[in-house]
Parts: sequence; structure tokens; C-alpha cells
Amino acid sequence: MLGCSADHCSNMCRAPATAGILFLSLFFSVLSTTSTACSNGSCQVLEACSAPTDCGAGLYCGNCPALGKTQPLCIRGQPTIPNSIINGLPFNKYSWVVTHNSFSIVDAPSLPGVQRLTFFNQEDTVTNQLRNGVRGLMLDMYDFDNDIWLCHSFRGQCFNFTAFQPAIDTLKEVEAFLHENPTEIVTIIIEDYVHSPKGLTKLFANAGLDKYWFPVSKMPKKGEDWPTVTEMVQDNHRLLVFTSVASKEAEEGIAYQWKYMVENESGDPGVVRGSCPKRKESKPLNSRSASLFLQNYFPTYPVQAEACKEHSTPLAEMVSTCYNAAGNMMPNFLAVNFYMRSDGGGVFDAVDRMNGQTLCGCSTVTACQAGAPLGSCKNIAVPNTSPVTNTEGALLDLFSSQDLLQQSILQVS
Repeated sequence: MLGCSADHCSNMCRAPATAGILFLSLFFSVLSTTSTACSNGSCQVLEACSAPTDCGAGLYCGNCPALGKTQPLCIRGQPTIPNSIINGLPFNKYSWVVTHNSFSIVDAPSLPGVQRLTFFNQEDTVTNQLRNGVRGLMLDMYDFDNDIWLCHSFRGQCFNFTAFQPAIDTLKEVEAFLHENPTEIVTIIIEDYVHSPKGLTKLFANAGLDKYWFPVSKMPKKGEDWPTVTEMVQDNHRLLVFTSVASKEAEEGIAYQWKYMVENESGDPGVVRGSCPKRKESKPLNSRSASLFLQNYFPTYPVQAEACKEHSTPLAEMVSTCYNAAGNMMPNFLAVNFYMRSDGGGVFDAVDRMNGQTLCGCSTVTACQAGAPLGSCKNIAVPNTSPVTNTEGALLDLFSSQDLLQQSILQVS
């Protein structure tokens, strides 16, 4: 467990592991709390903490100096797994946290005698990411050193100073997670620079992941609903894999990403307030010929210390912007750098609220009631807040309140 520090919000004390006009400004109203009465696992979101053990389940002790918040507070470290509350809907009705460059981990060992010269995007292992509720991994795969490696590189070539590790090592982490969690579904999105014949097919088979493979033949081709999450679990089709190379769908049975999902532009263009342009390879965001939507939300150059600021109000605004740009289609995947960092609820609260709106018409997924009509929400007390109007004029205060944040924590043993 990581230590708690007022100097840096990366010191994470992790706990154990529709309707267009109705939606949104996705506004985070994070209230300051300076309570010192809690301790020993009783502290909730935004309550002051001084030790890793102070914060409750699903929380860690951190801060956000980029927003002037230097006092350590309890911050969310996990989402609510949506199908644990509303199960049995098509896969494309849910929203999930995705880590951008999941393998590009701060302090990951470099090759012997080589100083790594590249950017970093995450702070903990893929195993921890999955345990913390991440359900999508973005992996850059290259031919390197007579194998397939995960590499954060350029010009389509992996170098020893941009290489991280053989891809099979990370894929074995995914296999172990799927084996240990037989009701979970994971999506892998590959930026694909692998040219070795049948390279990816052999890689996934050698990692033991072929038994979980969702077959391309069963993927909806014209924007229809996906099978339900229940059906996917029953059939053990719990791994979705997409490649950026179109020819590999026919050659290796690996789904060509932009045939099945729309995607906004990544990097700096994807974080410009009020704008959500499509990625050049993608169909228009409001196309209905693809039933999945990947929203990228990370700057071109990742900065750890700024991530907690990026994952506050600007994140909520961009989800709203992209929702509108996609013709009132909720993103299924929200891809971020340094996913744990925020000033309170962050990415986890955003995804809880996205799922709440889509799955049950409520302000957060923890207000949903299985089997109840749309809009029949649990009575979760929230403080009075003034609704805000975003740049598109959409109105509804769905992202507001410390109490909702507190109610949204996934309790795990």
C-alpha cells in the first residue's frame, strides 16, 4: 500500500481491492470538507485524512496541488461496477473506465543498461488497474527483439529506449484477472504495429486468452445492440479485442476497431472545451452504424501533477460535449491518463453518473433499482446546488454533490 502525503496526489492509499434532452452538464460540484473526526477506515470522500488507513473502502488518501488543494483528503479510487446493480442489458448500454497506454507505467524497469526516453501515462500495474475497476486497456504493440512488445514509441518502430515489456506479460495479467473474476468483461484496444504473420493470434493464444475471445462473427455490424452482459458471461465471451489494422479482421479474426466503434480525436484536440472532433479513422460520432463510442480524454503530453485538475470539472464538461456531438450517445469507454488522480470523485464518479443516466435515468448508478421503471431512483440525499448550463445549453445538474460521491463508492472486501 502506498503512503499518504500532502506533497503529491500520486501517493495513493488504495483501499482493498435516454435521453438527450434530459442529459446533462455532467457538472462536478465538489465540496470542501475539513472534518478531522474520522479515522480507521471511517473517512469518506473529501474528508481529511492523515494515514492510508483513515479512508473507507474504495478510497485512498491524496490531494491535488494543481488546484491548490494541498491537504490530504479521501479520494475515490474505484467506480461502481454497473452490472452489479443493473445486469442483463446489452454490452453497449454500459460505460467503462479505460486506461490510455495502460502499460506505460511510471517507474517500470527499463531494459538493462538502457535509459528509457518516453512519456508515462499510468502509475500502477495492469493487475491493479483491473482490480480498481478499469475494464478497458489501450495497448501499443510492436515487433521487437524477436517478440511482440508493448512500446511507447514513434514512426511505427520500437526502440530499446521506448520499450516496456513483452506483451505476453501484460496479457497474462489480464488472463489471471478473468480467471479470478468469472463475471467480468475486459476490452483491449490495440494500436497495432505488429507485422509478424499471425503474430497477435499466437500471442493471445500463448497468454491463454483465446478461451475468453468474443468472436468477430457475433459482433454487430450495423450498429445493432451487442449481446447482453449476461449472455457474454454465460458464453465466456468476456474479452473484446480490437485492432487498428483493418486487414487483420479477415486474416486473424481480430475486429477492426472503427468498424464497431466511433471515436473522438485523442490528445490535445480531445480536451478542447466545447469541441469534440472525430478521429480521422472514425465514422462521424453521430453515426448509428457503430454501436460503441470511445471517448478519449487526455492531453498529448501527459503530466502527472495536472491529471487531478483535468479529472475535475473539465472532465465532466467534455463528457457532456462529446455526448452532444455523438447525437446523445453516451460514451461506452472513457480513456484517461493517470486514472486514479482527481480532486474527489474524478473518472470514477463520472462513469457512475454516465451509467446512472443510461441504465436507469438517475443521477448516479448507485441510485438505480433493478427491475424498476426508468427514472425510478433511490432517494439519495443531495445538498441544494444550482444547475449549470454548458456551452451547448444542455441543462441538468447530474454531477453535483459530495453526498452522491460518498454513496457511489464501490464497497469491496
